[in-house]
Amino acid sequence: MDKFSRPLCLFVAMLASVSMSVCAKVGLLELDWSSQKVLTHVVGELLQAKGVEVNYVSSAADGQWYQLVYGHADVQIEVWQGSMATQFDKLVKAGKIIDAGTHMAVTREDWWYPDYIEPLCPGLPDWKALKACSALFSDGDDLQGVYISGPWVKPDRARIRALDLDFRVWEMPTGDALWETFNRLIEKRQAFVIFNWTPNWVEAVYKGKFIEFPTYSEACELEPAWGVNDKYLWDCGNPKNGWLKKAVSRYLADKSACALDIVRSFSLSNQDIALAAALVDIDNLSVEQAAKQWLHVNRARVEQWHAHASCI
Repeated sequence: MDKFSRPLCLFVAMLASVSMSVCAKVGLLELDWSSQKVLTHVVGELLQAKGVEVNYVSSAADGQWYQLVYGHADVQIEVWQGSMATQFDKLVKAGKIIDAGTHMAVTREDWWYPDYIEPLCPGLPDWKALKACSALFSDGDDLQGVYISGPWVKPDRARIRALDLDFRVWEMPTGDALWETFNRLIEKRQAFVIFNWTPNWVEAVYKGKFIEFPTYSEACELEPAWGVNDKYLWDCGNPKNGWLKKAVSRYLADKSACALDIVRSFSLSNQDIALAAALVDIDNLSVEQAAKQWLHVNRARVEQWHAHASCI
């Protein structure tokens, strides 16, 4: 909608005493990992089938909160507890965004390594084994280990300090860059430890394990005296059975009650999330092609996602 037609639309809407939804498309946040992109386009297909206009708003993960708070986007379909809970909970409590429900999927996000390095670092997956073999994960410039992270906000440096690990963090600029590095290292059978998560496609293709850090507790984030180091926070891993939620803007209900109802009913399993990722990262489909294929596989469920009075 151009700069002239939108004010006119709003003026007509006010005169007619109708919802501003006639003037606004629903903004769907497209972030920087495969399953989220695919499922965002799946939601777009579901909404458009019910006559809801949408637009896709590309953003880095750390920019999603600004987009949602200020209504530049309305839907984020994959909010992961391990990396997003702190900001999500804060904004929901403040009434700046809305919790649109929890997926069926159970998640985990943490340091991961391929199984073939276990003979080289006895004691894995226990985190204390990293103290004895950090040099195994060096990039060759020095003996300090390298942990490969993605572009998402994580407390990795705080964890390294709290657990006194001789590691530094190497951050990849995008999710695609993370997987390119992953594939290059695993093809060469090099030793590496990298940010990974479940559900995704990796577990279906490669054998590996998450590092078992001290078990997560909320106190680990808030109380230095908690845990194995009484001076620092984050002397623990991420939640092992984390939630996966949906976030929407405060403006979505006014734009489209149907869209809000569809998003709330769109609850996915681990297998659903993994399939969305695999269609792009293994089958090499485009995001748009993957969304259509995912919907085809799940065509028997479309009616239940559309079955709302607000969508008639």
